[in-house]
Amino acid sequence: MAKEFSIRLSPNTNKQSTMLISSKRIKYKDLRGRIMDFREHSIKELVNKVKSKEISAKEMTAAALDNIDRHDKVLNTFCAVNQEDALNQASALDERISKGDDVGPLAGIPIGVKDLEDAKGFVTTFGSALHVNDKPASEDSILVERLRNAGCVILGKTNTPEFGHKGKTDNFPFGETKNPWNIEYSSGGSSGGTSAALAAGMIPLGTGSDGGGSIRIPASLGGLSGIKTSQGRIPIGGTTPPGSGLLTVKGPMANTTMDNALALDACVGAHPTDIFSLEGGCPNWANQLSGELPKTAIWSPTMGFSTLDKEVRTACEESIGLLQDAGVTIIEKDKIWDENPVEPWMVFWASACARRQQHLVGTDEYEKIDPLLRVFIEMGMKMDGASYASSIDACHKLGYQLEEAFKESPLIITPATCGQAPKLMGEGSVNGEETPAWVDFTMGINMTRNPAGVVPIGLLNSGMPVALQIIGGQREDLKVLQAMHAFESVFNFDHKADGHENQ
Repeated sequence: MAKEFSIRLSPNTNKQSTMLISSKRIKYKDLRGRIMDFREHSIKELVNKVKSKEISAKEMTAAALDNIDRHDKVLNTFCAVNQEDALNQASALDERISKGDDVGPLAGIPIGVKDLEDAKGFVTTFGSALHVNDKPASEDSILVERLRNAGCVILGKTNTPEFGHKGKTDNFPFGETKNPWNIEYSSGGSSGGTSAALAAGMIPLGTGSDGGGSIRIPASLGGLSGIKTSQGRIPIGGTTPPGSGLLTVKGPMANTTMDNALALDACVGAHPTDIFSLEGGCPNWANQLSGELPKTAIWSPTMGFSTLDKEVRTACEESIGLLQDAGVTIIEKDKIWDENPVEPWMVFWASACARRQQHLVGTDEYEKIDPLLRVFIEMGMKMDGASYASSIDACHKLGYQLEEAFKESPLIITPATCGQAPKLMGEGSVNGEETPAWVDFTMGINMTRNPAGVVPIGLLNSGMPVALQIIGGQREDLKVLQAMHAFESVFNFDHKADGHENQ
């Protein structure tokens, strides 16, 4: 490992202590004093600046590291950063560029890697006290490897709830991640560290994963445009099985749909170690985002099973009105599913939790696990094969009912969340009542394997963003991305969160 390594430890407190193992600090001002708010630059613009030598990859990396130094004491987005190695990665890219080498479509872009994902040289802690002392990963995950090969610079690991088990980001080893829009609120989860770092302009790109909404939920709470691709677009193979089985999708996260599409172009494609991965690498999706609005879309405020927060509903209906004014024919169809998908989804999730940790039940180690996660583990231990098979049947039924709806229009629009964001020490709420049902709209899409993205539409009275979810047909990722990109121009959302500044 490189000599300089920083890790933030804040066990169950709101205060963050920083341990820096190093003989010296990097003086970023020595690198021409670049100060960059990455919300002000598209990834394409940044790559062009690096390739044209207007700015070096090292300067851009130093700017990202400086952002972390300045903002992370408040937000707590990163749980580990290797400053020296990041600058060395960037210097190597600059040297290759000076020789005329093509270093990739994401040349010099500094990224954070969600701490459920292996990045060479970093411990993958899974946000768990059980793994903080593990050996550093000896190789990258498939996603991280592809991003690194595309020219990205790996800064460090972003915070996540323990094993990604909930829709807000806090854990015992590293504490809670605050939302840059309003630091009294969570950044969502489980990709909350990445989302908050993006929303604060600290980095231009990061990684996430989504087993029940873990890209879409934090993206919606961060004012980002985020997508869960079709299962299999980005392989989750390698030596370790995915934590939540067939539910999980991995992928990049960024501020805008175009930035996501550029990153996806470098990441998708089959891999021999993932038996469910899809063919179709290098799709060139970014060049196919014309901004043309879809002719029709279905608007489903409750999907037929959920209660929607009144303030969220008002904001969503106003945005649907804007789409209609822009020429989109909206078909209101409240009932898409005739049952709540959360119950069968929970069978998959709890079974995966039990598979991973049930051997610790009754040991001292078990008491170190988040109490809510222990509930899932014990629930999963009671599941039988018939329950699991019935949940597979539910996947088929939910998928069939989606396809019936797609006969009327190729896109379904729902609220991204049923309710409002959780405060740091609480649960999300629907009409003022705290409830885990505030995120019911995302989980079923993981079961059907359809692509789905979220687009921010405005702010609630709390100052927190609110978003729409766009669902597409099987493997219609491009169609979802095209709609997301077009909707962004209609809603014209200002991505600049400032609730963390001056803290």
